[in-house]
Amino acid sequence: MRKYESSMLRNVALVSHGGAGKTTLAEAMLHVSGAINRRGTVEEGNTVSDHDPEETRRGISINASVIPCEWDDYKINVLDTPGYFDFVGEVLAPLHVVDGAVVVVCAASGCEVGTEKVWAYCDQFEKPRIVFVNKMDRENANFAEVVSQLRDRFGQQVTPISLPIGSAEQFSGYVDLVQMKAYVAEDGGELKETDIPADMTDEVEEARATMVEAIAATDDELTMKFLEDEPLTEEELISGLRAGVKSGELIPLLCGSATKEIGIGHLFEIIKDCLPSPLEGKAPAAVKVSDGSEAELEIDPSGAPVLQVFKTMADPYVGKMSIFRVISGVVKSDSVLHNANQNRDERLGQIFVLRGKEHLPVDEVYAGDIAGVAKLQVTTTGDTLCSRDKAVRLSFVEFPKPKISMAAEPKAKGDEEKIGAGFTRLAEEDPTFTVEKSPVSAELLISGLGDLHLEVMLSRLSRKFGVSAITKEPRVPYKETVRSKVTAEYRHRKQSGGRGQYGHVIIEVEPLPVGSGFEFVDKIFGGAVPKQYIPAVEKGIRETMAEGVLAGYEVVDCRVTLLDGSYHEVDSSEMAFKLAASMAFRKAFMDANPVLLEPIYSIDVIVPEEYMGDVIGDLNKKRGRILGMDPENGLQRIRAQAPLAELFRYAIDLRSMTQGRGDFTMEFDHYEEVPAPITQQVIEAAKQEQDS
Repeated sequence: MRKYESSMLRNVALVSHGGAGKTTLAEAMLHVSGAINRRGTVEEGNTVSDHDPEETRRGISINASVIPCEWDDYKINVLDTPGYFDFVGEVLAPLHVVDGAVVVVCAASGCEVGTEKVWAYCDQFEKPRIVFVNKMDRENANFAEVVSQLRDRFGQQVTPISLPIGSAEQFSGYVDLVQMKAYVAEDGGELKETDIPADMTDEVEEARATMVEAIAATDDELTMKFLEDEPLTEEELISGLRAGVKSGELIPLLCGSATKEIGIGHLFEIIKDCLPSPLEGKAPAAVKVSDGSEAELEIDPSGAPVLQVFKTMADPYVGKMSIFRVISGVVKSDSVLHNANQNRDERLGQIFVLRGKEHLPVDEVYAGDIAGVAKLQVTTTGDTLCSRDKAVRLSFVEFPKPKISMAAEPKAKGDEEKIGAGFTRLAEEDPTFTVEKSPVSAELLISGLGDLHLEVMLSRLSRKFGVSAITKEPRVPYKETVRSKVTAEYRHRKQSGGRGQYGHVIIEVEPLPVGSGFEFVDKIFGGAVPKQYIPAVEKGIRETMAEGVLAGYEVVDCRVTLLDGSYHEVDSSEMAFKLAASMAFRKAFMDANPVLLEPIYSIDVIVPEEYMGDVIGDLNKKRGRILGMDPENGLQRIRAQAPLAELFRYAIDLRSMTQGRGDFTMEFDHYEEVPAPITQQVIEAAKQEQDS
């Protein structure tokens, strides 16, 4: 692939609800542009962008894939992204680095929840966009209804610039409203310019008038011509479209069919003519490494080299592959750049242009372009590489926090370290997946954005690292404490020939305020317990508290005072006093009105108004407390608190209740006493686990 200067580049993300046909569209774009000779299909698992075995097996996109196409002396970097919510990280990172988006909408399904979500992401990243109404050849395709839905939902700036000729089985081509020409597919599949069908004349004229009025409104001179009934030239229409797309005043809508390859050339032309080049886009916010002050950075091929890694993946042939966008300057193969995030230099080997799993070696890439490099030593997703003397650090995507966690353990005994190392490697590739050892239960916790996300990670673990894991719901990190003040005594005496064991303590246990932890007070007077045994008493109590008494959970927020005791000059020992203290504490604890504490999480739920009743009712069933409700951007925010024990599968429950339209975040807030009936259930479960 030849070199392309920044002005001849277009970076565009394909985004949509799952199943709208992004991957098939990317494949059609490759075929129509001549990059591939034979078009693959999702059903056969042989598309260029879905080359991961998990994608092939499941028939869905899981990873973002870079698909460069060459069209009319331009290089168009198409980033095919997943449509399923579990893999939204693979949508956000591409949107961070592209200069525009194509929102793909199914002509039969119309505006879906995923359409709304990706539209909101485009707004968040301030990306100009085009709408492509795909699958016009599908049964029940309804172009007019889809346009109406999109305009109702997103505004009148959504403006058709083409109309379909026919629909479903009868779909055969489109009318270009800018050129006022019709294109129809012949028997061999080639598009042929033809006259606009006579039965579409009125529809075309009406749509053309709407489009011209919308374009004219983007420019004062065009507005004057329009008001004076002067016709706008094709050049003026394209210029107005380009200005309107850049400002967000216009969102051109095209129609077509990826499977029939109708409308693909038109899409290329609109991407080329209407979406901005990298030189017109904004560089990410940056700070100078030297003093932390704001750095003024532009996408400039003549500047110092700066790149940002937006995706990391494990390639079966070359190992770790870092995919990056050049922000400034020219990045060359076999050069050295400074990693501003890790404060380490990195040697870049051969640079590749990526096309699915194909690697095309290149000597250099210009500002705005996207490429990959293998085997960087310290660089991870989001890192900035630049010249050391002009070091800057670029802002990156704030990925959503994991929504669901499971405890993972190996299928085969002895594979604990292998699954831990494997999951850690997978987390390096996917910033929305985390792995950690629970400090409370010592379980290995894996967390992601949904059950499908974790399922895919388990499959990858098995395939990439040859080790299998099973999952279960994590243990709730309950804690134990006391509510009353009591005194207890225990005398440990054992005689079995020879030297015996003797330790005797009297202790007082009392509750402390929440969050106080543990206090040990020594009130021994007159050497009733010799000083050398006092640490053993405290150790015995601390170890018992760590193990728990009621149900095997850590005891917190209490004070233990050593009041009195006795010893034997021969038989007393540290071990004897440690055992005596442990048993005295157990006895005191069970008499001091013991209770279980559970973690309570603050939860923020954002849902459309119509789901409020279901969501609030469900939170009440989950022992939640509603703290307040506020309107937010046409939605409702519900602020609540609920026990962690009820929230492990909340991501799945909320998605089901709201047809995927709801979202939430949660974070730990405090510990609270568990209701008595549930306490009993937890104690019984702990006993059964201990017995087994």
